[in-house]
Amino acid sequence: MLRQHGRYHGERQLRRRDGSLVWVQVAQRLVDEADESAGRICSYVDVQERHRAREELLRQAERTRAILDSVLVGIVTVGAGGIEWMNRSARRMFGGELADFVGEPIATVATPEPEHPLRRTDYPDTLAEGQAQTFECRLKARDGREFWVVGNAVLTGRGSSGRQVTFALLDIERRRQAEVSIAQAQASLQRIIETAPLAIALFDARSQRVLQVNQMAAAFFGRPVEQLLGGTPHDWFSGAPAELLCGDLYNATTSNEVLRRELRLDGAAGARLWDTRFVSLPTSAGAREQVLLVASDVTEQRAEAEQRFEAAIAQREMLVREVHHRIKNNLQGVAGLLQQNAARHPEVAAILGESVGQVQAIAQVYGLQVGAGGPLRVASVLEAIALSVQRTFGRTVRVEVVGDEAGRWLLPEAESIPIALTINELLTNAVKHSAEGDVQCELSLVGEDVRVAIRNLGRLREGFSLAQFPGGVSGLGLVRALLPRRSATLTLSQQGDQVLTEVVLRPPSVQRAPP
Repeated sequence: MLRQHGRYHGERQLRRRDGSLVWVQVAQRLVDEADESAGRICSYVDVQERHRAREELLRQAERTRAILDSVLVGIVTVGAGGIEWMNRSARRMFGGELADFVGEPIATVATPEPEHPLRRTDYPDTLAEGQAQTFECRLKARDGREFWVVGNAVLTGRGSSGRQVTFALLDIERRRQAEVSIAQAQASLQRIIETAPLAIALFDARSQRVLQVNQMAAAFFGRPVEQLLGGTPHDWFSGAPAELLCGDLYNATTSNEVLRRELRLDGAAGARLWDTRFVSLPTSAGAREQVLLVASDVTEQRAEAEQRFEAAIAQREMLVREVHHRIKNNLQGVAGLLQQNAARHPEVAAILGESVGQVQAIAQVYGLQVGAGGPLRVASVLEAIALSVQRTFGRTVRVEVVGDEAGRWLLPEAESIPIALTINELLTNAVKHSAEGDVQCELSLVGEDVRVAIRNLGRLREGFSLAQFPGGVSGLGLVRALLPRRSATLTLSQQGDQVLTEVVLRPPSVQRAPP
């Protein structure tokens, strides 16, 4: 070059005396261009730092490109002549290598839409330095794949071919598919909510105003859907239903559990029973801002369940009555057998007679239970036992119930047979120990106690005491064994020419009939 042009300018490395290399800028020219032997003039400028800085910039650029190659975002640099560089992610997106796309317009991977963002060529003219233009579009790779990307175009200055535009592209195909799936799921859920046979309402937790309702909610609130939005329970209900709904909406915000209540609401078609449930819907921050109400009309179900329950009770009562009837018949059969044995064996007739009376007393109780639905009345048991004793001994036993209130008292099922046996034994004793006259039996109340008084002509022996009769299987011993000690008392006393036998029964051996 020096020989051709008479001068030279460039950079080169020189070796110093200490052996180190240094970059210098060299300028040479011939003293006489016609005569090369006239010599040359040389100048040297140390450019080591500038060269080092330039190498550092090149290394930094390489590091930057290495970093860009490692990111998931596709980076494409486009100059006036087309694509100049693209990172690894962009190459995967486009379905090729850098050499396949260098010099090609970036619109090569655009789908056919005329307004596709990658078909624009005005980015260098419309963007300021560092300014970005964001877009969302579909791309078509060389292998035929089509997918959605979100990206931006940035004017990044001048390159080797002029002004450059750098595109950053992020594959959002999965996100778009997820968005479509979510939208479809939401649409399906909305259709399910609208067609579900449940009243569904969404409330603002703080104001308790309705945010959203379905068509079934109109039946629950008794209002058209358009009148429900923005309203509160006090706008549709009054009194207890409104207070209960407001209270449940508030309680749902303070509990992590699903609250449940059966609510009876009066409407144009009559009273309806609703199974209502309340659940709070927490936000991402943990604050409960909304409450969901779901209610189902269970009027018919509850009515059917009650009918089934009543039918089951009726069937049970029928079976119980049938069992009681059979027991009564069997007991009467046993009493008949005992009477036959007493007739064939006079020597044991007295003992068998007592047994016959006891069996018949029990049979009378079961006979009463055949026609009764629940506990037996004390008066009914007294009259039945008196009639049985009267038939057995041929003596008149008169029963008197003093006052209507006395006739309302009941015997619990567990006490009916012991009390019946007690009354049978006491009436039998009264008949046996009085030679003549009627036996009187009176039922009355003494405060909250039921008093049975039996009077017959007779006289107690001198020094008579109930303590002389220990609990046994007959007579007063049987009576003492049968009577409950804590809720019943027995006394015998002489009243002129009559013997007075008193049995006083207290709850729980007796109970007042419900009004």
